[in-house]
Amino acid sequence: MSAVLEVLEPGVLSTVQDLGRFGQQRHGVGTAGAMDRFALEVGNLLVGNPRGAAAVETGLGGLRLRALEDRTVAVTGADLGADVPRWKSLRLRKGEELRFRAAVRGAWAYAAVAGGIDAPVVLGSRSTCLRSGIGRALRAGDVLRAGPPGPAAREGRALVEGEVPAYPDLVPVRAVLGPEEGRFLEESVAAFLAEPFEVTPQSNRMGYRLRGPALRHREGADLLSDATAPGLVQVPADGQPIVLMADRQTTGGYARIATVISADLPAVAQARPGGRVAFRAVTVEEAQELAARRERLLSTIAQGCGVV
Repeated sequence: MSAVLEVLEPGVLSTVQDLGRFGQQRHGVGTAGAMDRFALEVGNLLVGNPRGAAAVETGLGGLRLRALEDRTVAVTGADLGADVPRWKSLRLRKGEELRFRAAVRGAWAYAAVAGGIDAPVVLGSRSTCLRSGIGRALRAGDVLRAGPPGPAAREGRALVEGEVPAYPDLVPVRAVLGPEEGRFLEESVAAFLAEPFEVTPQSNRMGYRLRGPALRHREGADLLSDATAPGLVQVPADGQPIVLMADRQTTGGYARIATVISADLPAVAQARPGGRVAFRAVTVEEAQELAARRERLLSTIAQGCGVV
């Protein structure tokens, strides 16, 4: 392992993330992992890493890194005012800095490094989970290490323009209704699908709290606690929905009106406070086809980057 990056300024919230920690929810340990899985995976592929390698995730800007050796890197995800092109692999030379100044569009950006960021593997993942006390946020003076670059590491690769996410201020979101949409008044389900909801400043890696028309329950908001899933939309007694994100709790006891499909959850993650989301209902079959389409795209990118 080589020392590749020094943290000069940590920004608002910067952590090491991979695709998450699975198989541990029965023990009360959440998955964590990247807020925007697509951006993490593409960044890794562009620098020749396996899709699930660990990278630096940073939110809303302020992160400043210095290269300790020459290394191929790629910045993906939100436009946080980085001083290098996004969605493209490039050579960061020893002594050069990588800065994320402030959010222009989107919320979470990723710095993937050829060889993958090294961090302790805890229960099968290098992901930081502050709620579980696994790892910690980056601090000024931290030195990040990485493995040796793989044979597919190369600069100059770029995601084709038509596949680069746009991160609009109003995010269209497809969701599968249920499992408890029947616990809501019909007019509330209709409002959920007809009116946009604003992302509030109380949103974080655990969940995005939304503000919009109050969604009224037929018989109360509370349920027996049940397992949670990424993108689950819970609605507590105040009628304002919460979209569960990467650091979500393992169980929850609020009525669930819908679940955001996996293909659209990265776009929800990139909605900043003050941005809006607009839900549209799709079937389970449509959600599965959209997930398969996203998987085919990632497989095509992997093949083009020589990552097997």
